[in-house]
Amino acid sequence: MAHIKSLSKFKANNNLALNSYDETKANAQINRGKLLARNRIAKILDPGSFSEMDKFVTHQKSQEVEVDKPFGDGVIAGIGKINGVTVAIFAQDFTVFGGSLSRANANKIIKVMDMAESIGCPIIGLNDSGGARIQEGVESLAGYADIFLRNVRLSGVVPQISLILGPCAGGAVYSPALTDFNIMVEDLSFMFITGPDVIKTVTKEDVTKEDLGGAKTHTTKSGVAHFSVASEDESFALTARLLSYLPSSNREKPQKLSTEDPSWRDCSNLNEIIPEESNQPYDIKDIIYQSIDKDSFLEIQSDYAKNIVCGLARINGDSVGIVANQPMHLAGCLDTNSSIKAARFVRFCDSFQIPLVTFVDVPGFLPGTEQEWGGIIRNGAKLLYAYAEASVPKITIITRKAYGGAYDVMCSKHIGGDLNYAYPTAEIAVMGPEGAVEIIKRSEISRGENKKELVKEYKEKFSNPWVAASLGFIDDVIEPAETRKVLCNSLEILKNKKRPKMEKRHGNIPL
Repeated sequence: MAHIKSLSKFKANNNLALNSYDETKANAQINRGKLLARNRIAKILDPGSFSEMDKFVTHQKSQEVEVDKPFGDGVIAGIGKINGVTVAIFAQDFTVFGGSLSRANANKIIKVMDMAESIGCPIIGLNDSGGARIQEGVESLAGYADIFLRNVRLSGVVPQISLILGPCAGGAVYSPALTDFNIMVEDLSFMFITGPDVIKTVTKEDVTKEDLGGAKTHTTKSGVAHFSVASEDESFALTARLLSYLPSSNREKPQKLSTEDPSWRDCSNLNEIIPEESNQPYDIKDIIYQSIDKDSFLEIQSDYAKNIVCGLARINGDSVGIVANQPMHLAGCLDTNSSIKAARFVRFCDSFQIPLVTFVDVPGFLPGTEQEWGGIIRNGAKLLYAYAEASVPKITIITRKAYGGAYDVMCSKHIGGDLNYAYPTAEIAVMGPEGAVEIIKRSEISRGENKKELVKEYKEKFSNPWVAASLGFIDDVIEPAETRKVLCNSLEILKNKKRPKMEKRHGNIPL
C-alpha cells in the first residue's frame, strides 16, 4: 500500500511539474504567437532525447506575491540532442513569474552549464525573461553573475548559442551578449537594458519596443544579434544548421562531412568576375559561392557592416570560416563596425579549430572624422590582433585591391597567413594609383606632364601582384578558375598544423 501511495504522489507531483504554468498566462503567451517553454524544448530537440534536471526545484521565498511555489520555478533545464549532437539546454518559462530569474532557477541554469563544461557539449539558451526577480533582490543579481561567470569561463571551450524568444531586459541581456551567437525572431524578440517607459522618463525619448530593441534593430544597427528569422520554428532549424559546422567543444575538430561537390569542379566563370576598371564594384559572394561546397554558406550578421562578409561554409566537406571584403558596400573599405564584426568572428573560428579563408579586396580604411573620432585606429587594431593571434590554418586570396595598412590587416603573410595567393588582377600597393601619383609625382604634374600616363606607369610598376610575389609575400599567383582546387589543396596541406604554446596568461586585445 505504501508503495502505491508513493507512486501516486510521484505521478501527482510529476503532473504538476509538467504543467506548472498558469493557464490564463499560458493562453496569453499563445495569443502573442509564442510557444510554451516545454513545447520549445520538444521542437528543438530530437524526440525522446531530453533528460530533464531539477524538475521539482522550487524557490525558497514565501512572502508577498511568491506564496505560490511552482515546481521548476520558471525554467526548464537538462541535456538533450539536436540532430544527434548532445547539448545542454535551458528554456525560460514566461508564464511563471514572467520568466524572471530567481536564485533557484539560476542554480538550475548553472548546473547544466557546469555539465556542458564537464562533458564538452554546446549550450543552448531559450531566453524569454523579464529580468531579475525583484522579490529576491540581491540573490537574483547573484544568480545572474554566477551565470555570467560561466559564460566567460566557457567562452572558447564549448559553443554557446542564445535564442531570444521574447522580451529580455536588464540583466537578462548580458548572458546572451556573452554567448557566441544570438538568434532573434521578428516581432517577437526584444533586448534592451532599459525599456521604453524608463527611457521616456529619464531622457524624454519616445521609442517603441521594436525600434529600441527588436530583431531588425539588433541585426542592422547595434550588431548585438547575428541572425533574424521569421518564426520560432525557423530559429530551431537555424540552431541545428549552425551546430552542424561546429565541434562540440574545443577538444575536438568540426566533423568532416561527405560531399559530392568535387574539388576540381569547373569555376571558369570566375575568370570573368573582376571588372576591367578597378573602381567598378562586384559581389564578392559570387566568388565565395563558387569556391565552397555548393549551398554550404551560412552568413553571419548579413545585415550588419555589409562592407565585410563573414560566414561558415564547407570546402571539400570541412568546416571553414570565410571573411571577405565586399566591394558592393563602401567599396569594401574597413571601418569601425566591419573591423569589430570580423575580429570577433576570426576569434570564434580560432577558438574551435575552424580554418580561416580570407578574400581580400580592400582599398583601405574608411576616411573621415566620424571614423577617426569613433576609434577606427583602436577598432581596426582588433582585427589585426585577431588575425595575428589566430593559430588555425589561414589561407588568403587577394582578388583585387590590397592597399596600405588594410593589406597588412587582412591576414597578410606578415601577420601569420599560412598560404597567401593573389589573382593576376591583384593590386598590392601603399595606396591607389591616382592618390599615389598626386603625391610622388606632384612636381611632374605641376610641370604639365600627363597625369593619365603617370597613373598608367604607376599601375604597371606597382598595382599588380608580381612585386609581392617576387619577395615571397605571395606564395603563388593563381588563375581565378583554380580557386576551389587551390583552397581544397591548401586545407589538405595545413590540416595537421600545430598550435604554438605561448608562455603567457593572455594577450591584451585593444578592446
